[in-house]
Amino acid sequence: MKITPADVRLAADLAIATLDRARDADWSVKAGPLDWDCWETAEHLIDDLFSYAVQLASERTDIDVPFRYTQETPGSPHNAVRAEREAGVPGLLLALEASAGLLTAVTTVKPPEARAHHTFGVADPEGFAAMGVVETLVHTDDLASGLGIGDSWQPPADLCARVLHRLFPDVPADTPPWPTLLWATGRGELPGHERRGKWRWYSEPR
Repeated sequence: MKITPADVRLAADLAIATLDRARDADWSVKAGPLDWDCWETAEHLIDDLFSYAVQLASERTDIDVPFRYTQETPGSPHNAVRAEREAGVPGLLLALEASAGLLTAVTTVKPPEARAHHTFGVADPEGFAAMGVVETLVHTDDLASGLGIGDSWQPPADLCARVLHRLFPDVPADTPPWPTLLWATGRGELPGHERRGKWRWYSEPR
């Protein structure tokens, strides 16, 4: 049930292949249930993967690495890194590929006993890899929904099951993994369970 650095690469490759189908779509529309538009959401994902990589690289367990996080417009994500808009969607997806590669590399070289700070619990390399996978899977769902290609996004059940096992010990174990991951992150319905308003994962090693 382990999450590996290769899973970060896999999630990103699947996401990029899906999103590339919508390169000519309007990326200024809202990303699924989010208040951000699709471009902002993709940048948020890029920033998440970058931030996880540098945080684990630092091995600081008490604070976040103090990069300067700013907003471009009121209500938009607070990011340390952004994609050049003049590069268009191909450039945006290249930035996503690069951030995923950075997180893949750092989680590969760090030993299992390495630890670094996260709001939801001091995590090991596997935890940071799992967080990167969850961010990639669910934000790609947000993006695919907003861009009108939601039916084409269906991540592997095995990958979803393993990130649920690593980060969400409080969710049902007898329900389909992908719908359960969407429900666990406040994005979907799960029969027999109340929809989640507030949610979190548990990134401490177990």
